[in-house]
Amino acid sequence: MENQEPVVAISDPGEVGRAAHNAGDRAIIQISNVFAWLFPILMVAIVAQVILRQSGFNQAWLDDMQWWLYGAAVLIAIGYAVTTNGHVRVDIFYDNYAPEKQAKIDCFGLVWLFLPFVILCWDLTIHYAIASVAAMEGSSSPNGLHNLWLLKCFMNVSFIFVGAAAWFTYTRRLATLCEPVLWKKLFYAFPSIMFLVNLVVYYASWWFIYFTSEEGTTFRQVTRADYFDEIEWGPFETAPSVAIALVLTLVLIGAARAMAPKS
Repeated sequence: MENQEPVVAISDPGEVGRAAHNAGDRAIIQISNVFAWLFPILMVAIVAQVILRQSGFNQAWLDDMQWWLYGAAVLIAIGYAVTTNGHVRVDIFYDNYAPEKQAKIDCFGLVWLFLPFVILCWDLTIHYAIASVAAMEGSSSPNGLHNLWLLKCFMNVSFIFVGAAAWFTYTRRLATLCEPVLWKKLFYAFPSIMFLVNLVVYYASWWFIYFTSEEGTTFRQVTRADYFDEIEWGPFETAPSVAIALVLTLVLIGAARAMAPKS
């Protein structure tokens, strides 16, 4: 009897390890599955544009649509890849580590490296989106898809989605190491939490100064207020919002620890 080739099961990445998924993981996967339908629509748009262009009926709006569809689908796919561990992992040692060590690496990568970067991207793109809305930005082509500001606003919102995916995955991986109570989640994610608190402090301070300044004060003048000058800590200098964020983050973690149920 001839040897039969082994049957390779094709599985949905969103269903792998489903038993360990939390409610947040499932929400990310379900939303991503809906957006996945943008890819076949994108393929149809590309093929249609190629045929129309070769026939002498180029449609600029189809070119724009391809970028819109691709941008939206890929941004959401980042969150899906984080949740399902479907991203490219450039680590030749990871697979040989014990599950506990893998979980530690995942937690470190998610909340010490990846999530701060996602928060930074959100902070940068919020200004990008606001400027686009203010200008009611449209297509560079008269026959293109206008209201480009919608896509740029979506780009900013998508980073919230990616950040949520990273946090839910971090919570799941942390659960393999310890009980993921609130104070532990905040403590082990200290860089991400402090970065987020710093943004809250910075923008709250900015708007407070803006509304309490003399009438006619411009946005640029607000950023030149004395509050935003760096303060010296011995040989070091830092922004006031960073110092305040450090204290508030420690207070937040301490409060969460104090309110945690006694085991």
